[in-house]
Amino acid sequence: MTTSTSTDRVAVVTGASRGIGRAVALRLAADGVAVVVGYAGNHEAADKTVAEIIAAGGRAVAAAADVADETAVAAMFDAAEREFGGVDVVVHAAGRMALSPLVDLDLAEFDAIQRTNVRGAFVVAQQAARRVRRGGSIVVFSTSVLGLAFPGYSAYAASKGAVEALPLILARELRGRDVTVNAVAPGPTATDLFLDGKDQETIDRLAAQPPLERLGLPQDIAEVVAFLTSPAGHWVNGQRVRANGGIV
Repeated sequence: MTTSTSTDRVAVVTGASRGIGRAVALRLAADGVAVVVGYAGNHEAADKTVAEIIAAGGRAVAAAADVADETAVAAMFDAAEREFGGVDVVVHAAGRMALSPLVDLDLAEFDAIQRTNVRGAFVVAQQAARRVRRGGSIVVFSTSVLGLAFPGYSAYAASKGAVEALPLILARELRGRDVTVNAVAPGPTATDLFLDGKDQETIDRLAAQPPLERLGLPQDIAEVVAFLTSPAGHWVNGQRVRANGGIV
């Protein structure tokens, strides 16, 4: 297993066609990292992310994959190795959310959330553990809702609680590989996924809660990921990092 240099690192970013995943892909590309832009179905948005990276002088390709499908995810990693020679960074930003009081939640929706958020994280982490080169990093996404305990988020929070169990265990399983594994737990962040279905009063109330008195931006979260996956952040391992402006 070889160690890549800072000038030839390669990242696989799931959920990179929009929101936080897109911001992460753009941020890593700005550091010279070649990026595989993983997406589920919105190829136009994924192509736009790729085009923006290339226009700025970076390297990127798009790869479609259902993150819960191990064959599709393996093919996405194959694309990274074929196009760029290997994988050094894996950021699993793809996710699904539906809001409902627990008592009213359609269990089919619960199953869909668990499939994408829990099985998806496990499948992506499994491929990452098999393929990431020495000196590399794996980042999965949890949520600060685990601490905030907002009503209506039970299914989403339950899925992310399962994701938070992975990093320290996997970091220990990768002993001797020089590969870090961490979770980032954003607070309320101004993405389409978070804002969907919320009225302005709710948005304003959430924005007022952190001491910084605003919602997070996808770029805020991308900066945290960029640090964790850089040489400067390599001593952080097996941790959950809450990136929420001090809300909890």
